[in-house]
Amino acid sequence: MTQARLFRLWLALGSALMVLLIIVYWDSVGTAHFYLHTALSRPHAPEPPSSGPGDKFAGDVDELLDKLLGSGAKRGPSRKTGAQPPAPSLMEESVRGYDWSPRDAPHSPDQGRQQAERRSVLRGFCANASLAFPTKERSFDDIPNYELNHLIVDDRHGVIYCYVPKVACTNWKRVMIVLSESLLDGGAPYRDPLDIPREHVHNSSTHLTFNKFWRRYGKLSRHLMKVKLQKYTKFLFVRDPFVRLISAFRSKFELQNEEFYRRFARPMLQLYANLSSPPASASEAFGAGLRVSFANFIQYLLDPHTETLAPFNEHWRQVYRLCHPCQIDYDFVGKLETLDEDAAQLLRLLRVDARLHFPPSYRNRTASSWEEGWFAGIPLAWRRQLYKLYEADFVLFGYPKPENLLRD
Repeated sequence: MTQARLFRLWLALGSALMVLLIIVYWDSVGTAHFYLHTALSRPHAPEPPSSGPGDKFAGDVDELLDKLLGSGAKRGPSRKTGAQPPAPSLMEESVRGYDWSPRDAPHSPDQGRQQAERRSVLRGFCANASLAFPTKERSFDDIPNYELNHLIVDDRHGVIYCYVPKVACTNWKRVMIVLSESLLDGGAPYRDPLDIPREHVHNSSTHLTFNKFWRRYGKLSRHLMKVKLQKYTKFLFVRDPFVRLISAFRSKFELQNEEFYRRFARPMLQLYANLSSPPASASEAFGAGLRVSFANFIQYLLDPHTETLAPFNEHWRQVYRLCHPCQIDYDFVGKLETLDEDAAQLLRLLRVDARLHFPPSYRNRTASSWEEGWFAGIPLAWRRQLYKLYEADFVLFGYPKPENLLRD
């Protein structure tokens, strides 16, 4: 009889403790959905088998953490909107190069081999001592939380996307919103990526990113990140580094962008265009015919004092600094140059291709063939310095060295 009472007492205490833990977790994370992510086939080798009781216990703890803490991203606020897809005639969209007409991507039997080659090149140069660049040798644990803000997590499908500005990231973010159901429209999740307004796409509160884990999970955050990195499918998209710079310059400095004018263009005009007192606003500067030149932009990038004030803006920061490809083993490396094919292949890999398609085809209006024209007025010494600044991105992602721009 005494044993039965003790059993009931322990059962009651255990139930009360479990309820308390759920309340504390719910309060710290918010109204979340405890989804179990879909198991995905991974391109790399499976986890090694456990070698002892300690390893088995650690694996059980990982699984428990993954289920209790990592299986639901916080939903974004409900936003009722009747937004239509951005019109191609809009000036900014025109400069960005969007084409909203649908196109079916061909399915090449060589795409699997192409992915294997891209990942092999990346892994090979990360292990090759002949290529040196800052942060290459550090471990994942050494990466500060604020540098993990480009890693977007979808727990519903077990996906992690590292977004790179100027590489179709607006529409990949739209896809991640649809997959994770992190944003509501009239109480229901968005189903069509093109229905999601642009201003919500780039709102950081819309996405669950690694840098938010500390606030949610405290001391467990780094361990939970590693669990997800081990089990989830991780992808990123890249493009030719010099072409990406040209694209960033066009969209941020050839248009009247007040934020970028105040933060970057006005100081550039003061430092590199010998204007002691440039106009205070972009509208005034454009009205007076004063704009930052591409040469001014290159001077800014090469100036050793630039990053003593603040790190490069994400639109021209190197990919290896945004996505940490030598610390994170990416399962899929897409390229803007082959976006249609790569997007279709990735959605098949994630087993969501029947549910959605990558929103628009992206016809790259900032073409690599333009490089010689854009760099024609840039001194050879500056071009060589700029290549050294972005050399790691060229090499890691298999882009050829632009010899035509770097030789006499």
